[in-house]
Amino acid sequence: MTDQTIRVGVIGASGLAGGELIRLILGHPDLTLTYLGGSSSAGRRPSELHPGLRQDLGLVIEAVDVDAIARRCDVVLLSTPAPVSAELAERLVDRVQAVVDLSGAFRIRSSELHDKWYPKVKRSPELVDRAVYGVPELIGDELVGASLISLPGCYATAITLGLAPLVLSLGLNLDRVIVDGKSGSSGGGVHLRTADLHPYRAGAIAPYAPGGHRHGAEVADFLSRRKPGTIRSVSMSAHGVAIVRGLLVTCYVLTEDEVDHRTLSRAYLRFYKGHKFVRVRRPDETLIPVPDPQATHGSNYCDVTAVHDVDGDRIVVLAALDNLVKGAAGQALQVINKRYELPEDTGLTMQPVMPA
Repeated sequence: MTDQTIRVGVIGASGLAGGELIRLILGHPDLTLTYLGGSSSAGRRPSELHPGLRQDLGLVIEAVDVDAIARRCDVVLLSTPAPVSAELAERLVDRVQAVVDLSGAFRIRSSELHDKWYPKVKRSPELVDRAVYGVPELIGDELVGASLISLPGCYATAITLGLAPLVLSLGLNLDRVIVDGKSGSSGGGVHLRTADLHPYRAGAIAPYAPGGHRHGAEVADFLSRRKPGTIRSVSMSAHGVAIVRGLLVTCYVLTEDEVDHRTLSRAYLRFYKGHKFVRVRRPDETLIPVPDPQATHGSNYCDVTAVHDVDGDRIVVLAALDNLVKGAAGQALQVINKRYELPEDTGLTMQPVMPA
């Protein structure tokens, strides 16, 4: 545990995740924001780009200068495209105490799978071996003192938290996992695309990745390394829906292993006991059916439910989270807390905002 203020820099400060990182860092008692980096936004104040941030931080976004970052930061958060993250990580690792990458540059360990889903991202094999990947609930002590942390994708976080008790607790052999993902528009960032314009996005359910998604490959790569041979395939389709924040994944799990609803319920409650950011839910426990992304808005929670579909001979797992918090910026602060052995919920005690 540190008794000193941790100096933090954010690279890619003009994006949606960058703005959320700034917001959360300002509320963390042990973190001090000392550097904001960007390219096209260099010279602008954060409040110009993120209207909710009216506070004068005494910082402007600067062109990325690795020497300046190394002097002024203990931790650097990379909220940048994967090719940029791969390059910056190589230049920053060992010059700062920790680099936390929010992109997909180091998420997939397998070089074959990485090249399939990230063909333009060239990364150092030595850094791939050093990178610590995974949701903090599952990798725990591996984060302590880590020099390079690769944050899971938003979908991958929800899917992995949903499936982990089946694989790591019950030890089921998952023959097939079919994932249906639905995400709000903030998952696409701030790049202007015709399909994201309001006349097309409002009221829509847009299947933008019906034939596979890289976060499915990410989950399969991670779980197969944690417990080899227990998961044969993960396939995923992704849809954009007419909300801004949040995502929901529905995982249809086919297995020949015997399981019933009571066993599932007990396994999930036992597995996540003591993990305050994963809430195991019953679909009928609130006024609206849950998991529902709007019940997590603005918070670092992931809501999870697992049911046994007797007629369909399958397990159905649902997981919902705020893609900008538990799926990105909040989880980044969570791994910093774990890395420095701070209480895991430091700076992350906010409750969901609802209705949103």
